Amino acid sequence: MKISRLLIFSFLFVSCFLSAQTKEVLFTIDNHPYYNDEFVRVYNKNLDLVKDDSQKDLDKYLDLFLGYKLKVEKANKIGLQNGLNYQNELKSYRNQLSKNYVNDSKVTNELVKEAYDRMQQEVRASHILVLVDEGALPQDTLKAYNKVIEIKRRLDAGEDFITVAQQTSEDPSVKENNGDLGYFSAFRMVYPFENAAYNTKVGQVSKPFRTRFGYHIVKVVDKRVNRGEVTVAHIMIVKQNDTVQNEKAKTTIDDIYKKIQQGEAFESLAQQFSEDKSSAPKGGVLQRFGSGQLSSEEFENVAFELKEKDQISVPFQSQFGWHIVKLIEKHPVRSFDEMKFELEEKIRKDERSLLITNSLAKKLRDKYTIIKDAKIIAKIKAAVNDDFYSQTWVVPEKSKELNGDVLVINKDKKINAKLFLDFIAAKQKSNIKTKPIVRLVDELFEKFTEEQLIAYYNENLENEFPEFKNVMDEYRDGLLLFDLMEKEIWNRAKNDTIGLHNYFANNIKNYQWKKRYSADILSSTDKKIVEKAQKFLKKGKSLEYIREQLNKDGKVNIMSKSGMYEEDYDVLSQFENLSKGVTSIVSKDQYFFVVNITDEKPAGAKELSECKGKAISDYQQYLENNWVDELKSEFNIQVNQDVFAKVKSQLKN
Repeated sequence: MKISRLLIFSFLFVSCFLSAQTKEVLFTIDNHPYYNDEFVRVYNKNLDLVKDDSQKDLDKYLDLFLGYKLKVEKANKIGLQNGLNYQNELKSYRNQLSKNYVNDSKVTNELVKEAYDRMQQEVRASHILVLVDEGALPQDTLKAYNKVIEIKRRLDAGEDFITVAQQTSEDPSVKENNGDLGYFSAFRMVYPFENAAYNTKVGQVSKPFRTRFGYHIVKVVDKRVNRGEVTVAHIMIVKQNDTVQNEKAKTTIDDIYKKIQQGEAFESLAQQFSEDKSSAPKGGVLQRFGSGQLSSEEFENVAFELKEKDQISVPFQSQFGWHIVKLIEKHPVRSFDEMKFELEEKIRKDERSLLITNSLAKKLRDKYTIIKDAKIIAKIKAAVNDDFYSQTWVVPEKSKELNGDVLVINKDKKINAKLFLDFIAAKQKSNIKTKPIVRLVDELFEKFTEEQLIAYYNENLENEFPEFKNVMDEYRDGLLLFDLMEKEIWNRAKNDTIGLHNYFANNIKNYQWKKRYSADILSSTDKKIVEKAQKFLKKGKSLEYIREQLNKDGKVNIMSKSGMYEEDYDVLSQFENLSKGVTSIVSKDQYFFVVNITDEKPAGAKELSECKGKAISDYQQYLENNWVDELKSEFNIQVNQDVFAKVKSQLKN
């Protein structure tokens, strides 16, 4: 579902620069106007995505854009915009997007510099955790705090950290790792935890500190120069639960290693034998990674211990299976200038962005006019009493004296006193101890004002930043379209079994097996070895017998795989007139092959169960193509050809 959504939104989101233009109505759908500036903007965005010049044809693109807007009109017509999930997701996206605009450059630059400096090191730390929710009651928070203070007292008295961690830590993983978190660098832990780890010296224990998970104590075990990142390729044979099968897996990885030592290509062996299906087709190459980014510390350590390009490890075991690793490239930590933009993006997504938000609030006080009603604030101070400290204070009901606008921002945002009273009531859970009450109310009013300033700023982002408005409008349409497509097309294609069977039957020519062979495929870099294997096959010897005879003295000379393959599969396409029995010998990519065909199946139609995924996808496309024609009949469409002619002229120039 997420992939489908991304495909829809790829129609929308690519940045571009547009020349100024007069805004005119390009077309209407049931009298709803759509303008030329939006069409030009979206067209320019997608220029880099199209694959040939025919897709740049403006008449065809107008039809595509019109079809897109027809679907959005249909979604609104049937009320999808009123759906709770839709509204929540749109709100969530806006909150995320707005974070990119809530920024203070000075604070951001300081955080970027701090993060880059920390990335020069990796810290190994252990921790003890006492769980307590962010919104926990004061008594629960106090209980957790007292517990962590007692733990710190024991550590200060000289007790062993691991022993204390095993006895007291509420981190579920402590039973397996004794609190050891391994090596990490900036952004790998929540920000307060990162601060404690980097600000504590090796061998020392931090003071207790709090994160959103609870109270922590950190012991820094080691600090080392950041190893950077590494790109490796690997061959993996998956670990088996059965002892006999696991021994077989160990034998297989050892045989592959011997073939590497004999000079055979790592990439070819990975493609043939690695059981990591995602990396095998790429010669075993994995995405680059740094310390703490994989779930296997054993794998990481072996990868980073390789020094020279193309160096290959001996076989080793992780919790996932047996591996052989080849070093492709080492990536040291990049320069500050190279990483600056990437770090800014990470900071916006990290909780340290709160520091930027707080700084913004101070600037907004200068940007906007703020009028507060001192009389109402004085009445509120009189209404709040010491019950606040015991969390028993309640907002007075229906008090006319407390009614009115306590705050006005920029002369157009009026904030009723009731909101501030509710804010005060909610803050009781924060266990604020400021006294006397009048001072506490003043303190809370400042926090309330900052929240309202940022809220006002957020509410007006569309007015302040045109690009923000464009992205939100487009996301809104895209989200509606996704929900509509799911309702009208995707779910229908999955659930309409009769329609799917009829479509499949009417298009059976598109779902055909080529001729298939049940085959044993044997390969070696030595032609003489393959010739011997060919003779054994002709005598009816088993694959196990052939391997025993030809793989001797610690050398793996022959490898095999078996299965049902179509006639153009890999090396099978090299043979002419395949039939039952043993083939001749062919060569491909420095390997020699011989094949034993044990059975063959003629070309013919597939069963629906054999290609259901593709059939559903094709049926969805069929439904969508016909659906657009239906929408054109359902809605009244008027295209302003004069405006479209101007658009053509503008884009050609």
